[in-house]
Amino acid sequence: MLFEPLFAHAASQPNDVAIIDDRGSYTFAQLAAMTASLGMYIAAQTKKPHVGILLPSSAGFAASFYGTLLAGKTAVLINFLLGEREIAHIIQDSGIDTVITIPMFAGKLQGLNVIDLTALPQVPPSAITPKLPTPSPNDLAVLMYTSGTSGVPKGVMLSYGNLQSDVDAAITHAQLQGKHSFLGIIPLFHSTGLLATLIAPTQLGSKIVYIGRFSPVGTMKAIREHQLSVITAVPSMYGAILRLKDASPEDFDQIYACISGGEPLPSNIWEGFVQRFNVRICEGYGLTETIGPISFNTPQQIEPGSVGRLIPGAIAKIINDIGNEVPAGESGEIWVKGPMIMQGYYNLPDATRDAMTTDGFLKTGDLGHFDHKGFLHITGRKKELIIVAGEKASPREIEEVLLQHPDIAEAAVLGKKDPSRGEVVIAFVIAREGHTLVPESVRSFCNDNGLVNWKCPREVIVVKELPRSPTGKVLKRLLAEHLENL
Repeated sequence: MLFEPLFAHAASQPNDVAIIDDRGSYTFAQLAAMTASLGMYIAAQTKKPHVGILLPSSAGFAASFYGTLLAGKTAVLINFLLGEREIAHIIQDSGIDTVITIPMFAGKLQGLNVIDLTALPQVPPSAITPKLPTPSPNDLAVLMYTSGTSGVPKGVMLSYGNLQSDVDAAITHAQLQGKHSFLGIIPLFHSTGLLATLIAPTQLGSKIVYIGRFSPVGTMKAIREHQLSVITAVPSMYGAILRLKDASPEDFDQIYACISGGEPLPSNIWEGFVQRFNVRICEGYGLTETIGPISFNTPQQIEPGSVGRLIPGAIAKIINDIGNEVPAGESGEIWVKGPMIMQGYYNLPDATRDAMTTDGFLKTGDLGHFDHKGFLHITGRKKELIIVAGEKASPREIEEVLLQHPDIAEAAVLGKKDPSRGEVVIAFVIAREGHTLVPESVRSFCNDNGLVNWKCPREVIVVKELPRSPTGKVLKRLLAEHLENL
C-alpha cells in the first residue's frame, strides 16, 4: 500500500526516469534503491513512531517519504517556510526526535537527531530489495500540520487508507495515465503537492519534474524542455505565468490538464488562460483533512466557476444555519464524508469532535452549493462572512467584482468592526503593473457592477503585496491584525 508501486515500477521499467530535480535525474531503479537504503537507516536511527521530514520538493523528499513508511514509521511533514515558533510546536506536538533534512534547515532543529541527506550516498551502488511491510488501512501514514491560517497548526492524522483511497479516486476521476508527465511545483509538505505530484505519479509510473522554488520563468522552462502534460498549481502561480510576456499557446500544446487548488481561482485568470493559451484550468477543492481533492473539474467535464463534481467515494451535503440539508441551488456549509476523511486531529480530541459528526461527516467550514448538474460551487468561508447590519456578505463575491476593475490585479476582502453596523466591508487591493489605482473609484465601480451599497467596500487599502502562506493562500488573519492596528 502506497510504496508497492515504486518497487513494481523499479522491476518493470527500471531505466525509465522517475524524477528530475535541481540536482539531477533518477530512474525508478535508483529511486527504489535510495528508498530502501533510507528505510533501513531510518529504522536504525530511532525507536519513536514518528519521523520528521523537512525538505524541499526533490527526489530526496520522495525517497525520505517512502523510506519512512518502509521503516514502519509515520511521516511528519514539516513546512520549512514556517517560523521557529511554529516548527517548535510541530516538533513538540508530534513527539519526534529524528528529522530528515539538509544543512540549510538544520539550524531549526536544535537538540534533535538530524539525518543529513547530503551526507548519505546520493544513489546506492546497487539495488536493494527490501522486505515490504504490510500496514493496515487504519495505520497512521502521515501527520500533516495545517497551514495555521487561523491559529496554531493542528496535526491532521492521515491513514494509509485515507491516502490510497483518495489517490485511486483522483486517478480514476481525472483519467490519468502512466504516459502523462507531472510538474511538481506545490511543496510536498502540502496535501495537494504530496498527493498530486508524488503519490499519484509514482503509482502511475510517470515522470515528475520538481522545481524547488517557484518562479514563472523556471516553470515555463520546465514545461517546454520536458513537455510536461499535467500541471498542478495554485492560482497565484497561474497568475504569474499569465503575466509572462514570452509564454505562447504552443508552450501548452502537450498539456492534458492544468489543475488549480489551494484557494479560489479568480475568473480573470481562468479567462486569461483560455483567451491567451486556449487552456481551460480545472479548478478543484480539498482540504488537508481530506489529504487531496474531494472534487475537481477534469478536461472531460468542466464547469467554469465551479470546483467540479465529486470524486468516486466522496459524499457531500450542504447544511443551512439551522442544521438541515438543502437541495441543489441553495447555499450552506459543505459537509463531506468518505474513505479519504482524516482520522482526527492529533492530541486534540475536542477539536476533532467539533469538526466531525457522529456519522462521519467533516464540517469543512466552507460555504457553497451544488448546481443542478452536480457541480460544486464554493462561495466563501463560514467564519469569513461579513455581517453588515444583519445582512451577510461573502468576501469571494466582492473579490470577483473587484478583479473586474481594469486597475486591480489582486484583491482580498474582509470585515472590520463598526459601532453602528456591526461590520463594514474593507478591501485590500494591488494595482496592475503600470496602472494607477484611485481608491475612490472602486466603490462606485462595485456599485455599477451589481453590488448593493452595503456590500461595496467602505474602505479600499492599496498595498504592494498580500501576505500569503507558502502555497499561495492569502492570510486574511494577518490582514485582520493589520486592520486592528490602524
